[in-house]
Amino acid sequence: MPLSEQEQRMLDEMERHLLQHDADVVSAPTGDRALSYRNLVYGAVLLLLGVGGLIAAVALGASLGPVGSIVIGVVAFLAMLGGVILAFTPVRRAGGGAPAQAPRGGANPQDTSFMDKMNDRWDRRQEER
Repeated sequence: MPLSEQEQRMLDEMERHLLQHDADVVSAPTGDRALSYRNLVYGAVLLLLGVGGLIAAVALGASLGPVGSIVIGVVAFLAMLGGVILAFTPVRRAGGGAPAQAPRGGANPQDTSFMDKMNDRWDRRQEER
């Protein structure tokens, strides 16, 4: 069943209000920092090299001795850790700063009054029960 015009308008207004005023709804990639594809690839390669080094340290443990295999294992672990950090570290976008956000705290009286009406209706319905 399709929505009536009034219901569609109310839904659109609620969506706009949420996108303007609720920080949890707005997604993070709209800011000036995002994950870099290049860093993801380099991080994955470094992670794989670290895993390979760790496997090599275990496989060659007898010939390298306990100290040599521990040193290679620690270096491999640090390579894996560095790869993960590199892959998931956000970088600044070259396009400039973040887009301007609407000021909080009821800058648009129409949106505020609409939400106040909806809250009042909700409270009345809850009191009737």
